[in-house]
Amino acid sequence: MNIAARMAQIEPFHVMELMARAQTLEAEGKSIIHLEVGEPDFATADPILDAAQSFLAGGHVHYTPALGIPALREVISRYYRTRYDLAVPSERIVITAGASGALALALGVLINPGDEWLLPDPGYPCNRHFVRLFEGKPVSLPVDAASQYQPTPDQINRSWTSNTRGLLVASPANPTGTLIEPEMLKEFALIAAAKGGSLLVDEIYHGLSYGIDTISALEFSDEVFVINSFSKYFGMTGWRLGWLVAPTRYVREIEKLAQNIYIAPSTIAQHAALAAFSPETIAILESRRHEFAARRDILVPGLRKLGFQVAAEPRGAFYVYAGCRNLADDSFRLAEELLMEAGVAATPGLDFGSNKPQHHMRFAYTIEQKQIKEALARISGFLDSRNA
Repeated sequence: MNIAARMAQIEPFHVMELMARAQTLEAEGKSIIHLEVGEPDFATADPILDAAQSFLAGGHVHYTPALGIPALREVISRYYRTRYDLAVPSERIVITAGASGALALALGVLINPGDEWLLPDPGYPCNRHFVRLFEGKPVSLPVDAASQYQPTPDQINRSWTSNTRGLLVASPANPTGTLIEPEMLKEFALIAAAKGGSLLVDEIYHGLSYGIDTISALEFSDEVFVINSFSKYFGMTGWRLGWLVAPTRYVREIEKLAQNIYIAPSTIAQHAALAAFSPETIAILESRRHEFAARRDILVPGLRKLGFQVAAEPRGAFYVYAGCRNLADDSFRLAEELLMEAGVAATPGLDFGSNKPQHHMRFAYTIEQKQIKEALARISGFLDSRNA
């Protein structure tokens, strides 16, 4: 059996395997509260569903251009103008098969074998695996609460070598929920430009911030690559739709890659997404954002009361990255015990890198407030019984 050597460095997505185990336990009749997966629990907003049903009624569900339907690219361009006061031409906007598709396209046109890319650790696991998939070398930048789990300009400069070709960051970030301050984003863009490299910014949790507005990296440079998604703020996970904003000179190369990887994004999802930016939809999404904030404000103090350390306040996305060193030596074992004994599914730090993963866990507040309270009560009972 001949398996590509790169696969030895591409690990499973442990949270998905944990979720599968939790679902198996549920099928056996065990009550499980899900704090492990980053998927909003809300149904797709009605205006989006109505748009999809209206399109389907016509019966003409065919391929679209690889870059996406022009109408959706133009709607997103207008969104950047109204939300961010930015002029982003629709020609630079590529509709993709989820944010993962956007990440694959961006890295596919940027990475040559052996190229190094700098990534914060902890960070979203698929980022480093995509770099490896294209025969690049992911280089971890260990970050902690002192810098809001984001890299610093000094750290980037010290880590950038003659083999480095780019920096990949996220704001808001998964798993920490932290944001990059605007002046830092600007500095990152300046560093990448000065060194002849690329800056790729994951903005898929834009819209989900609490008490602070998010600033797009596109404000600071036309050379930045930005990834966004319909999955998180817009609540369309299963529709598998995202977008990429790229410098103009890369768009043709990205188009060729999209044509060969997946031909075109989902036609139905694209026509549904035309309604995602309507005032009616935005009003629904904003009410859901306020609900996420309320959930966060239950979960964060609740975890702290139980002995978890939340050293950096999450200001975006829907995650809490909590230290568990006071409670266990191994977060993976703790996650297994919480699942099996307390019926609470949470994600161990193992997924998010090599920077003290055994001392951290991620909790997602993508469930109702009453379930979060019940999960905290179950964890409390488990810890009490273990210490009795």
